[in-house]
Amino acid sequence: MEIKRTQKEEQTSLISVKVGEKDYGEAVEKSLRDYRRKANIPGFRPGMVPMGIIKKMYGKGVVAEQSYRTASNAVFEYLQKENIDYLGDVIPAEEQGAFDFDNDTEFEYMFEIGEAPKINLALSAKDKVTYHRIKIDKQMHDNYRSNFLRRYGRLVDVEKVADDEALTVTLDNGELRVEDAYVGLISMNDEERKPFKGKKVGAKMKVDINELYKNPAQRAAALQLKENELAEVKPEFSLEITKIRKFADPELNEEFFKTAFPQGNVTDEAGLDAFVDTEIGKELSRESDYLFTLQLRDFLLKKADLKMPAAFLKRWLYVINEEKFSKEEIEKDFDQFLKMFSWNFIQKHFIKEDNLTVTADEALAEAKAFAAAQFAQYGMPAAPDEMLENFAKQQILANKEQSQKIYEKLYETKVVEDVKGKIKVTEKAVSADEFAKLAKEI
Repeated sequence: MEIKRTQKEEQTSLISVKVGEKDYGEAVEKSLRDYRRKANIPGFRPGMVPMGIIKKMYGKGVVAEQSYRTASNAVFEYLQKENIDYLGDVIPAEEQGAFDFDNDTEFEYMFEIGEAPKINLALSAKDKVTYHRIKIDKQMHDNYRSNFLRRYGRLVDVEKVADDEALTVTLDNGELRVEDAYVGLISMNDEERKPFKGKKVGAKMKVDINELYKNPAQRAAALQLKENELAEVKPEFSLEITKIRKFADPELNEEFFKTAFPQGNVTDEAGLDAFVDTEIGKELSRESDYLFTLQLRDFLLKKADLKMPAAFLKRWLYVINEEKFSKEEIEKDFDQFLKMFSWNFIQKHFIKEDNLTVTADEALAEAKAFAAAQFAQYGMPAAPDEMLENFAKQQILANKEQSQKIYEKLYETKVVEDVKGKIKVTEKAVSADEFAKLAKEI
């Protein structure tokens, strides 16, 4: 066996591997014996087919497979032995010649690698990145407080429609009459609410039932029909308002605080306002953390100034995706890919250099937090811990793709915290509008 490495272009090498029968012959014989043992050919008992027939039937393919496998394994052993750091995968080289597996016994395989760039990131307090914290304004506070109180509110009767009330109505088109149907103005836009505004109990109007309930399932429920029966219904209805109700905030009394805060951590209105600001702060911190990660990423990419083998990476993407994407498509999205690829490479540098690790317990905690957010979206804001853990283990971490995303997120967080300890981070308070502008720029 002969292995030779030559420079093809900047940061790209060709590795040629010459293999002969003495390198792959034993593997070929073993593979042919396996074929013989499993062969089911009429006229021969299992395992008794003459080897000459087996070689005639499978020999060429087996030689091709085993010689290539031998060469491929040799490349990886060579890269490890020579401590050569490469990007992506080893791929077949475009310079590969043709083979005659019928007559030749020596074959030269050509492989290509992209050489990893050297990272030189000496960080100090001279390196500065700004952490932008969003200021909590009155509108944020009032909106969050209103939404929080709405969870504990109650429906009360009101005289007339003002904005987003809940209506109880009677629908009648001469053939079908439905009493106590529900119309929720909160789900409508301003234009759709306009015909109802100012109306009182007893008010009547003409409506198109298909416009009033755009969702067929919702329409069927309101009319107390099955969806397949809707097509027979005349859409023009007379609507009479029989009740107008509106959500009212709960009284901020002892009963409310015991219900909303069973742990007893909030007992008065001042505590409620402090709680609201704390919760808003948690949400805004996630936004600030995300923007800071992007800014730190761009700072490190600029400082590292990595020289990546772009031409190789484009060929690699084309090969590993088995031509699912055209070269033109790869070219179009390549700049964004290269940015993320380089960021991942820098992360691996810090993970290795500073021995950063993510434990199974940390991954489980992150998966549980993700599960809790999903349950909250479906109306379960306080799912039991046992349910969250089972879902995290069985549905998230057991899924290879989702598990990988969990670990990648945690490693990125560890890298960001690691780098923050090496540079100077200056905090700056900004308005929501200013923050949105910064985020848009990045």
